[in-house]
Amino acid sequence: MSRKPADPREAMKAAARSMGDVQEGEACSQSSFKVDGKAFFYVGEQGGRIKAMFRLRDGLAQAERMAAAAPDDVQVGKHGWVTARFSHDQPLSARVWKPWLQESFAIASGR
Repeated sequence: MSRKPADPREAMKAAARSMGDVQEGEACSQSSFKVDGKAFFYVGEQGGRIKAMFRLRDGLAQAERMAAAAPDDVQVGKHGWVTARFSHDQPLSARVWKPWLQESFAIASGR
């Protein structure tokens, strides 16, 4: 019997909650995370894949390289927002999302 992989959203949400004075809510059927009234992270499921959004500055170059290599998996949007799509079986690496989450929080909080 094979085990279902852990939901990668749960680790991301737990990390976002631990960042300080964070407000968690719901926006467009996704979990949203704000600090000082400014959004810094969204995560949900869309089309059978997980969708996570981060706001980046320093990490944009990495996101742009990833988008060029895998445009169905990573998109760079306006104002530094980056969308990553991935599956339960092949989650976004913590080496990618943890620094992105920290940077996104820092941008929103001004820290």
